[in-house]
This record gives sequence, C-alpha cells and structure tokens, in this order.
Amino acid sequence: MTSRPGLIVAFVLGFVGFVTSFGAHVVAVNLPFYAESVGVGVAVIGVLIAAYDLAEIIAKPVFGAVADREGMKRTMLAGIALFTLASLAYLVVPPQLLIAIRFLQGLGAAALSAVSLALVGTYFVRDRGRAYGIYNAIKGAGYVVSPIVGGAIVLQVNFAAIFPATAAIGVVAFVLSAALPRPAKEPDEVFDDDDDLSWSSFTAVFREPVLLPWYLVIVANMFLVGILFGFLPVRIHELRLDPVASGFFLSLVAASYLLVQPLAGALADRVPAAATIRAGLFLGAASIVLVPFVEGPSLAVISVLAGIGVGTVWTNTDTLVSRLARKGRLGATMGAAGSFKEFGDMIGPILIGVLSQAFGLPTGFVVCGLIGLLSVALVRGRSVALAAEA
Repeated sequence: MTSRPGLIVAFVLGFVGFVTSFGAHVVAVNLPFYAESVGVGVAVIGVLIAAYDLAEIIAKPVFGAVADREGMKRTMLAGIALFTLASLAYLVVPPQLLIAIRFLQGLGAAALSAVSLALVGTYFVRDRGRAYGIYNAIKGAGYVVSPIVGGAIVLQVNFAAIFPATAAIGVVAFVLSAALPRPAKEPDEVFDDDDDLSWSSFTAVFREPVLLPWYLVIVANMFLVGILFGFLPVRIHELRLDPVASGFFLSLVAASYLLVQPLAGALADRVPAAATIRAGLFLGAASIVLVPFVEGPSLAVISVLAGIGVGTVWTNTDTLVSRLARKGRLGATMGAAGSFKEFGDMIGPILIGVLSQAFGLPTGFVVCGLIGLLSVALVRGRSVALAAEA
C-alpha cells in the first residue's frame, strides 16, 4: 500500500499504538495522587507501574503467536476491548484493586500493541519503513501528551476520571480498527495444517540466529531511551535550571525523537536498514556518554542528537525485524521484539540509578553509553539475509 488510503491505515494503526502509550503514562505520572488518596507509600507506586509493564513483557509474544494463528485484526480488536473494559472496571471496584486493573490493562495493551505493530508489516510490503515511522511517531506522541492531559483531568475532576477518558480513547481505536481492510494474508494462508501453538513453536522466534543480534540491539536502544528520558532530567536538575528551561530541554528531546522516526523509516526503504540502525545506535550511545560533560546550548545539541539516534533505531529495528520474520511468524516475532523493548526500557534506568548512586552521575552516563557503543560492535558488518515476506 503506497496510496493515500494506505497512509490512513498507518495512521489508524499508529493511533492503536497511541492507546497503550497514553494509557500507560496517563496513569503512571498521576499515581502520587492515588497514593495520597488511598494512603499507600512510594513502593506501591513502583509496583503499580511494574504490573502494567510485566503484563506487556509476558503477553506480547503470546498474543503475537495467537494473532499468527487466529487472525491479526481479530486479536487486535480483542486487545482493545480488554483494555477498554479494564479501564471502565476501575469505576466499579474498590480503589485498592488498582493493581489488578493495571495488570488487565497491560494484557490488553500487549495484544493491541504487538499486533498493531505486526499489522504494519502485513499491510505495507512496500514503503514499510515509512509506515513504521508514522506508526511510531503517533504512538510516541502518547508519552508526550499523557502527562499534560492526565494532570488536567486530575486537577479539574479527580484521579478516577482518568479511566473513562482512557476508555474513550480505546473506543475510538476500536471503531477505527474495525473499519480497516482485511489483511492481505490470513492464518490459513500462511500456516500448515499440522502447525500449532506448541511451546516449541512459540519459543522459535526467540531462537532464530538471524534475529538474536537485532533483539539485543533493541534491548540496548531501549536501555538508552530509558536513560535519556529518565535521567536527563536528573542532569538538568543538577545544573539548577529553572522549570521553564528544564521543560524546554525535555520538549526538545521528545520532539527530535518523534519527528525523526518518519524520516528514518523512509530512509530505511531506500538504503539498508541495518546501516541506519548502526549509525543511530552509535549516535545515541555516544551522545549519552557526553551528556554529563556539557551544559547550556551544547547540552541541548547533544540531547537532540541522542533523541535522533534512539528514534532512528526504534523505528528501523521494527522495519528490519519485520522483514526478517519467518513466514507465518510475523505476529510472534514482533511480539517478541516488543517484550525485548519493555525489558530494555526497564533495566536502563535501574542500572544508571545504581551506578550513579554508587559512583556519581557522570559515571552512570559514561558506563551506560559505553554499553550502547559495545552493542554497535555486535552488529558491525553483519550482513542481513531477509526471510520470506511474512
């Protein structure tokens, strides 16, 4: 699909991805208000954030494999429905059960996120990189607008009002997705009669030699993403910048990270995606190393370069992994890639936090950036033999 209707499909799938990014963060950033009203401590806030992430890590490859067998569009719609119903359920259960709500939301998000990502690869055989760029830019916008929207809702109404607002977005996504055209390839066209959802079949995507190095690159990049958005604010605070300057820096990083993705994806349609990934990973990792040694305009430039680097890798690993997926395994492969993303996003802030606590913030940035640079060496000069289109 390369026509205007094709781009509309990319935008719709991107909005489905927006549901999970918005849903995750609109609640997470306002959990201090929940903790205050219910009377729990910061440890509970951490558990509530982890419940959503854990559900996604576990369930993404599972729903991806189910989508390969039972149908992608059907599985995605089921995920959106689960996410929406779980959001509404918070209004009728005791607030102390929020952890169950978050886990159910995470399960629904795992299905809609992993399968919408795979559907981009199904709909777009040509211009796939461009489509993934559009998808990821729209999905990423959820991380940017959710703190603003969520804060306004809590200020004007209360914490509970976040959940019907989230459900409303889910309803819009469901209606738009239901109108999507039938995918070009359905399960009965890509599966043999004796193919099933056995454990061996499910874990096959984790054992593909051609995919493993790129899975590790995904972990490394998300490691850098978590550090950039989690600890750049710590560096800015250390410089004693006022809130306006701090907000400017973070907005600049977010904008560079989002805007580069459609451009990087389009580039991956014209040059080898692996080369763009290596360049982006080097740029992101090297910039992370430099963050603690610059300030003022130089810090702004380095931060923007880091955003461009990690944004390029984010989109173009999606493009490359989708091309490497075996026939009939696109959903499971993209689900596995999604789990690796969540894992990298989780361990990055933990490691830099521990290192910075023990040895200082500069050491944390330098060590984590060097780990990113080492991951570039992992795929340096690696040739990519593309599997049959999924």
